[in-house]
Amino acid sequence: MPPRPTWKGYLKVSLVNIPVKVYPATESSATIAFNQLHAVCQTRINQKKWCAKCDREITSAEVVKGYEFEKGRWVVMTDEDISKVRTESTKVINLVQFADDNTIDPMYVDRAYYLVPDGAMATDAYAVMRDGMAGKVGVGKVAIHGRESLVAIKPHKQGLVMYTLHHAAEIRTIDQIDELREVRCKVGPAEMKLAKQVIESFEGPLDLADYKDEYQEGLQKIIDAKVAGEEFVAPAEEAPPKVVDLMEALRRSLDQVSAGKKKTAIANVAKPVAKKRKAS
Repeated sequence: MPPRPTWKGYLKVSLVNIPVKVYPATESSATIAFNQLHAVCQTRINQKKWCAKCDREITSAEVVKGYEFEKGRWVVMTDEDISKVRTESTKVINLVQFADDNTIDPMYVDRAYYLVPDGAMATDAYAVMRDGMAGKVGVGKVAIHGRESLVAIKPHKQGLVMYTLHHAAEIRTIDQIDELREVRCKVGPAEMKLAKQVIESFEGPLDLADYKDEYQEGLQKIIDAKVAGEEFVAPAEEAPPKVVDLMEALRRSLDQVSAGKKKTAIANVAKPVAKKRKAS
């Protein structure tokens, strides 16, 4: 099923307004989900809405939204009340600041969306703004999914990608983690040299498409086996080796990488080379 837009409005940069639509950039259905069943008869469990005061089950039509302004006292908010919020961000993503595209810490990123032109008339302005933002990120706000979010927008291939961001108040600072106070601020030059050599031995072009969700694949294998009435035998769990001597562990890591590269080189040399046929 093709994705559907979750928001429609305008991308605004100064006096330029571009009609746009927002599509989710991630796919949650790719994750295996479980339902709760009654163990005895394997019937799916229904979650009932129950009023403790009236001591009875209620329907969805009887449910309203309430805000607790004092302990035990509520004010009811209807959809009509909520629709009266008229912030600019409900219809317009106003980019109020631009910066280099590497200035936003990944810790602030919440969700990713594709921002696309809404209608043929918007495509030219969209393309101009995309190319004009090369190397930059624009920051603004959008009201989506019932809340206003800080957003960052940057060019991505032939389009624009929008990230909703956490506010600074939502990010825990690293000095709040007690265990990190015991970590050394500086390490010795010999340790540093070996650590860098180990890291450099694993360097290479990065393509995240090369990485798969092995946990989901493992779950799927167990599910498939149970559906087929077979027993899935889990592989033996290997305990990670304990690091007693850091320098020795780093040296052994380098030796292991070197041995792996030698095996790969020998295997490549041993491969038979296909001979070209002579033209008859």
